[in-house]
Amino acid sequence: MKNKTVLILSLAAASLLTALPAAAQFAKAEDAIQYRQSAFRVLGHHFSRLGGMATGRAPYDAAAAAADGDVLAAVAKLPFHGFVAGSDTGNTRALPVVWTAAPKFKEMNDKMVDATGKLAVAAKSGNLDQLKASFGPAAQTCKACHDEFRKK
Repeated sequence: MKNKTVLILSLAAASLLTALPAAAQFAKAEDAIQYRQSAFRVLGHHFSRLGGMATGRAPYDAAAAAADGDVLAAVAKLPFHGFVAGSDTGNTRALPVVWTAAPKFKEMNDKMVDATGKLAVAAKSGNLDQLKASFGPAAQTCKACHDEFRKK
């Protein structure tokens, strides 16, 4: 059952990646907000599963870790494309600084994509120590962006 869920989420992520050019052109600002929030939910789910293993709150499962890492590496590239002009109001926790300091926001996004890519490699290694070593830096990139660009 667990592997089936991971497979379904992986396929969903892959289809999102395939549709990325179209997704960049949202019909309404609310569509962009929903797009990025959905991607963040998927990221949060898989990041939490890896975090549970890395911190010992959940048993280590090498296959699940590898699958979660793959999803993270793919989905981490998606949310940035949902921060389009006009999507700064509505049901969003994004602060206005996302748009006024766009180069810094992009730089921090790139760091998160890089860190989650490294976490995915570590997750596929089958080595819990490598997972633990990569988890903290990836978590820090998320926290840094939340601290600066997301409403409390």
